[in-house]
Amino acid sequence: MFQRMVDFYRCAVIGHPKTMFLLVFLITCGLAAGLPNFKLDASSDSLTLEHDTSLDYFREINQRYANGDFLVVTFKPQQDLFSDESINLLKDIRAEFAAVDGVLSINSILDVPLLYSPIVAMSELAEGRNLLTPGVDRQQAKKEFLESPIYREMLLGPDEQTTAILLNLALNERFFELVGQRDGLRLKRDQQGLTSEEKVELNRVSKEFLDYRTALAEKDHTRVEAVRGIVAKYSDRAELFVGGPSMITADMVDFVRSDLNVFGSCILVFMVVIMTIIFREKRFVILPMLTCLTTVVMMLGWLSWVDWRLTVISSNFVALLLIISLAITIHLIVRYREFHAEFPDAEQEELVMKAVSYMARPCLYTTLTTVVAFVSLVVSDIRPVIDFGWMMSIGLVLALILSFIIIPAGLMLVGKGEVKDKGDKSAAFTLLFSRFTENHMSLVLWISVGIGALSVYGINKLEVENRFIDYFHESTEIYQGMTVIDKNLGGTITLEVILDVDPEAITESNGFGSFEDDEFGDDFSEKDEFGTDDFGGDEFGDNEFGGGAFVTEEPAEEGNYWFTVAGLEQVTELHDYLDSLPEVGKVQSVATAFEVANDINGSRLNDFELALVKKSLPADIMSVLVKPFLSDEENQTRIAMRVKETDPNLRRAELIDKIRDHAINELGFKEDQVHFTGLLVLYNNMLQSLFSSQIVTLGAVFIGIMIMFLMLFRSFSLAVLAIVPNMLAAGFVLGFMGLVGIPLDMMTITIAAITVGMGVDGSIHYIHRFKTEFAIDRNYIGAMHRSHASIGRALFYTSMIIILGFSILAASKFIPSIYFGLLTALAMFSAILAALTLLPRLLLLVKPLGK
Repeated sequence: MFQRMVDFYRCAVIGHPKTMFLLVFLITCGLAAGLPNFKLDASSDSLTLEHDTSLDYFREINQRYANGDFLVVTFKPQQDLFSDESINLLKDIRAEFAAVDGVLSINSILDVPLLYSPIVAMSELAEGRNLLTPGVDRQQAKKEFLESPIYREMLLGPDEQTTAILLNLALNERFFELVGQRDGLRLKRDQQGLTSEEKVELNRVSKEFLDYRTALAEKDHTRVEAVRGIVAKYSDRAELFVGGPSMITADMVDFVRSDLNVFGSCILVFMVVIMTIIFREKRFVILPMLTCLTTVVMMLGWLSWVDWRLTVISSNFVALLLIISLAITIHLIVRYREFHAEFPDAEQEELVMKAVSYMARPCLYTTLTTVVAFVSLVVSDIRPVIDFGWMMSIGLVLALILSFIIIPAGLMLVGKGEVKDKGDKSAAFTLLFSRFTENHMSLVLWISVGIGALSVYGINKLEVENRFIDYFHESTEIYQGMTVIDKNLGGTITLEVILDVDPEAITESNGFGSFEDDEFGDDFSEKDEFGTDDFGGDEFGDNEFGGGAFVTEEPAEEGNYWFTVAGLEQVTELHDYLDSLPEVGKVQSVATAFEVANDINGSRLNDFELALVKKSLPADIMSVLVKPFLSDEENQTRIAMRVKETDPNLRRAELIDKIRDHAINELGFKEDQVHFTGLLVLYNNMLQSLFSSQIVTLGAVFIGIMIMFLMLFRSFSLAVLAIVPNMLAAGFVLGFMGLVGIPLDMMTITIAAITVGMGVDGSIHYIHRFKTEFAIDRNYIGAMHRSHASIGRALFYTSMIIILGFSILAASKFIPSIYFGLLTALAMFSAILAALTLLPRLLLLVKPLGK
């Protein structure tokens, strides 16, 4: 069977190279036709955990409270903010924003109702006043924006010059409908299984949702660009920055697309230059580059056809695939050149088959072990990490196949040429490592032990907490905008506390509670802001709310517990605590409405008065103070806050735990009453899973590779010796991250697995060659030097290309890409160093091949 496969390969690839090239070309063209459909995905689905119930809850709350997406534009004019020139400029900008497709409404200092400028009776609120109302005192309005419980830290910064324009986007009910259908079927599939009809339905709904989400993403991106166009138009008269979830998503996609285009091209150019320097022959530059490009084009084309989208994490698979493909081709070419130098008179077919036969087994095993490393990522709970693992695994198999087709077939077409391998001085360089190992055997071991101990110490200091703002360079608009919003306008990242009612509290308070003897109730015979002593005359007797709107001869219907005095007192206590936390910016809840109503009334309201207030408030005030924070159907309330991403002491998990602990143990809420949601919660869930995922994936990597080594070497001692240097390299890069304070994030989590997956290639190639050299004279020292002079060169070439290639990412504007590039380069440097020093030292120490 094996001989038949060899004969078929010789006949097809070696015997008919032109036919093989034509076949590869046709397949590549067919797959490349799908490239116009290539897409990037930075949606919440692509950046959250697999089966994350918090995402479902987040969507449920958004839908319940009609809490749609939004964009924030900061506005700082050159003149005084409250001057006629600045007000008119703001009106013009607001009018252009209002015309942008998808903008439902706008909140700015021009639009929001003024309730303290000055305080007026409840009955006068319906008249509606804002900054544009004739006769409004602008200085008094400025004071309200700075100090009122509604607007402080939200609309006007402490510099009294920076304000926010909030563009509210329409809530997309169709999106929630589709995602609900899809997730419901997915949950049933995972828990109970699906019928054949339900499987078809799941595929249909998933496809429809994906298409719908793609269309929405394009609209969001277009909207962001339209808003930025307006901002650019007025940038000469005011300082404006754009922020908000939609803008962050759009920018992340742009950064990733830029990195794919710019750095993909730079890496290709770099690879051409390095290959030219190393081999100094066109054929040994063109054939490897053709192999790498064909691999990437085929993979991207196939991903486009099946609509498998790249995310922020998996986008790096292009650079990785280019470089790993090149490594396979280099090993083939170096071995071919060695055979050509050793047997200059041999036929080309014999030389090519000899190189292919010799390298087939080590290349197969190095590819499989690297595949095992990447497949291990699928045990992670993070969707983009799982996708990255599968994409790389499929791409590596394709790279191996194409390398053993294009390189041999190409060599058959271009012929032998002259022997040019005699003057390669890099062998002398790699021999420096073997001589150092021979002359300083104990030092190599002690340095390795020291690095291992330091790595363990660093790993113990490794954190998963990082600030989202740190993903972006200080020169980018997104960084500058988030900084302005954080410092002047109450924070950027949303966090919400959802309070469910305690059934016992409803029973005790009997609906609205008792207001006849309420300690907060006023003497009803005393006339106050609500009107006369019977609530039916004067101000409320015959007005815009309808005659006798507040006369209630029947008992009040049972309402939301959280809009009673008892409920509002609880909310106020938690609201005030949240407001006191340094990491928290603006806090909004029904407690704000309670405070405003009390201020307008001139005294503290009781339950009956609260019920009247809720029914009488004008719609524009209700939409600001009550509706976003109260759900009568669920008897539930929502406390919304914005967290300051620029706070250097921000620890998301600790913040959530601290709030939960205070609410339960200090304020008396029951555990099942308090729930958390918001973008901060989703991001925190992913961060907190990173460390456990790192442990699980690394464990899976080492177990899988150990099994592969046992199959390859058929020796337990050789398998252990081969894996030790890679464990040290992976530990070193993680320890380095801990020591210098680089946290684990959605990009750096993959580095350890990549280090092991790519590092084991060197161990396999080195041990395979060492066994061959050892068989010549059974001399460990001699075998080490000869291995360094031969396979050591290929390892040196590939490692330098990987190290320098990934270092190019340091020029990115996306900080995770910079970390990924530099840390991968550091990891591969440590891996090649260990392969050329520690690995041979262990072979000399243990002598696994006998005496």
